[in-house]
Parts: sequence; C-alpha cells; structure tokens
Amino acid sequence: MQTGPKNLITDIAGLRVGNAQDDTLKSGATVLLADTPFTASVHVMGGAPGTRETDLLAPDKSVAAVDALVLSGGSAFGLDACSGVVDGLRAAGRGFRVGSATIPLVPGAILFDLLNGGEKDWTDNPYRALGRRAYDAASDSFPLGTVGAGTGALSAMLKGGLGSASVQLPDGTMVGALVAANPVGAVTTPGDRHFYAAPFEMNGEFGGLGPDPSSGLGFSMESRKGAAMSPRENTTIAIVATDATLTKAQCQRMAVAAHDGIGRATVPAHTPHDGDLVFALSTSGHEVDASILGLIGHAASLCLARAIGRAIYHATPAPGDKLPCWSDLNA
Repeated sequence: MQTGPKNLITDIAGLRVGNAQDDTLKSGATVLLADTPFTASVHVMGGAPGTRETDLLAPDKSVAAVDALVLSGGSAFGLDACSGVVDGLRAAGRGFRVGSATIPLVPGAILFDLLNGGEKDWTDNPYRALGRRAYDAASDSFPLGTVGAGTGALSAMLKGGLGSASVQLPDGTMVGALVAANPVGAVTTPGDRHFYAAPFEMNGEFGGLGPDPSSGLGFSMESRKGAAMSPRENTTIAIVATDATLTKAQCQRMAVAAHDGIGRATVPAHTPHDGDLVFALSTSGHEVDASILGLIGHAASLCLARAIGRAIYHATPAPGDKLPCWSDLNA
C-alpha cells in the first residue's frame, strides 16, 4: 500500500475540504464537499456526542445521499456551522429536490472547545458565518494542524488539531480520513515524544520517530487538559471516505471499523466524556469485489489513526494557548 499523492482525504477524486477559523475565538469549522451527492452513514462510540441530521444516515432511512458533512468546534453552538454550509449549497442550487423546493442535506458533528482560552463572549452565534466561509474555501488541498474544526482542539497532554491521511489499496481503491482531534486521552506516550499511532505511520508523516520502546504503556492517566479545565472539554470527530461503491449499510460498517483508528491513536478512547463519532462516505467511483470490503474498513482505521497523529504533529502555537504543541517540546 502507499499514500495518495497529497496524503489527504481529497486524494479521493471529487472531494473537497474547506476550513474557516477565528483565532480570537480559538475555534472553527470544517466542511467536506463532493462534486455530487454521496452515500454516507455514521457510527458513534463516545458517551457525549453532539450531532445534526445524523438520523438520516441510518441504513433504514429513505435519504439515499447527502450534500456535505461538517465538523465544528463550539459544542452545541457549532452545529449552526451546518446552516452556513446549507446557505452556500442552496445558493449553488444543490440539494434534495421536493417539488419546487431544493433542500441541502448536511449532517454535522461538534467537539467541545468552549474553555480553551478563546474569547467566547459573542452576541450573535459566529458558527453560521464560519460554516459559510469554510464552504467558500473548499479545495482539494488544505493545511493541517491549527485550522478549521481543529483550531481550538486539545488532547490530554498537547494541543490537538485537524488531521488527514490517505492510502491506495492494491486494486487502486482510495481510502482517506479527516479528523478534528480533541480527545480526553493522550496521543503521545509518557514523555510527549512518541505517538501511539507510530506503528501505522507512513513516510515519516508525523516525525518518523517510531514507536516508544518502553513497555507497560497505556496506564498513565496524566492530563494537562484535565488539570487546567473541565474534564468535559473533549471529543474526536472524523470522516472516512472511499471511492469504492458502497451501500449505506456498508458505509456504516466502514465507520464502525474506522473507530479502531481512534483507539489505536488515543489512550484512552471512547470515554463517557468523549463524543467520538465517525462519518463514512462513498463517492461510488468504481465497483469492487465484496472480498475487499473488510480491507477498506481496516484501511480506514489506519488512515484515521495516522490522521490523528498528523493533527497533533502539525498543531502550531498561538497566544493564550493552555497546552503546548508537540513541536514546542520536540524541536
């Protein structure tokens, strides 16, 4: 296997990602768009999720495809980023047609970043505007780290961020992941140097330091974030995607498998104070043999683990930060 040309979820043809952030707010929004509506589903494993229109994505629901997916900071306020994306899609004439009405379908999920040191004393909810800006910025190339929905993200010990990764399977199928990593758990082993996701790293994409040679890992529950603020300031939200043609049920199974990537990259994961959620989508670019479906889910989990490592690796410092960046401690 090898990474895609950009090592981003947009290595899947037709996908675009847009980011918008407010550095004073220390928060932002991220949108994933496609050239045409796409099949999608979702699976939640965290105990404290925040979502919009995710019921549409259950395999037994009648909606066959959606127009965009949104990841946002801002807790419940951040769900309004979806409204800004809906505004952009409506202006472009995109959406589900019912008679003369056109209704863009935009599921979304949020993470909690309200106590991270940014100015949150707004009068009007800023997330609708952030969602529209993210929509307008959508491209097949985008930065990682302290951008979009990852702007205000924090892991247990280090600043979090936005990450992405891709892989091409032997038959040519492309799989990718996009994540805003803000977990209860740590993404690095004690000492803040080695990533839990290191065994799955490709081409030195988050430092190339390799796995921690120590044994007995995973038992330390040290948390700079927990000591500095509320234990509820959390959640990892992600999107995994493939160009293989999948049904909604198969997308849901891909989302389930992809959660393994959160567990591989974050210790602990899926806690009562996380809202861990994974969307999975298919652009239906080409038919695949049923025998490869398990490999697609496994590849999605590896891409998600790598994307989490890249999110923290690429985070950059900003005034008022409550936690250090990985780069601050490993220059």
